Amino acid sequence: MNARPLLCLVTDRSTTRAPLPEAVAAAVAAGVDWVQVREKDLPGAALLALCEAVAEAARRARPDARVLVNRRCDVALAAALDGVHLGFDALPAAAARRLLGAEKLVGASTHAAGELAAAPFAALSYAQLAPIFPPLSKPASGPALGLAPLREASAAPLPVLAQGGIDAESAAACIRAGAAGVCVTGAILSAPDPGRAAAALRRALDTAPAAGGAGR
Repeated sequence: MNARPLLCLVTDRSTTRAPLPEAVAAAVAAGVDWVQVREKDLPGAALLALCEAVAEAARRARPDARVLVNRRCDVALAAALDGVHLGFDALPAAAARRLLGAEKLVGASTHAAGELAAAPFAALSYAQLAPIFPPLSKPASGPALGLAPLREASAAPLPVLAQGGIDAESAAACIRAGAAGVCVTGAILSAPDPGRAAAALRRALDTAPAAGGAGR
C-alpha cells in the first residue's frame, strides 16, 4: 500500500460525460493511485478491450498507476492488469491469489466491520468497506454504515479502503477514522471536470491527519 492515503477510482462508464479512458487519464494525472474497472454488464471480450484501454490511459498518465478489474481473474491475466477485486460471487481469495501470483493485488468487498474477522488475510492485499455514506453514483441498497464501523474495521491487520458517498469533504474524515484510503466513483466521474475533482480529493487526503494523530 502507499505511504500516503490511497485514492482509488472505481469505474462506472454510465456516469461519465467523456469516454471512460479519457476521464481515467485525467483523474490519474491529478492524483488517483488505483483504477478499479467495475463494469458488470460487459461480456468478457468487451470487458477485456475496455480494461486494456483504461490501463493504457492510466499508465500513460502516470506509469506507477495500478489497474484492477472486478471479479474477473481471467481478464486481469489477459490484460496484464495489477490485480483483481473480488465480490461475493467471485472466486475465493486464495484461489485468486494462486492464479495471479504473489505480486498482484487481491482485494475483497465487505459490508460490516465484523466481516473482516473471518477475512483470509494471507490471500488479500486490502479490503473495501461500504457504504460509509449514501452512494453518490447509484441508489443506496442499504443504510450507510457511518464512521464508527470504519474505525473498528481499520483496526484489523489489513488495509481498509472506505467506499460509498465519499467526496473531498468527507474523505479526510475517513482517513482520521483509520482508513488507508478511499474509493470513489461519482465524486470524480460525475463531475464536469474529472481531473479537477480528483485533485480536490487528493488534496483532502494528503492534508488529513491519520488516525491517532492531531485532529482525530
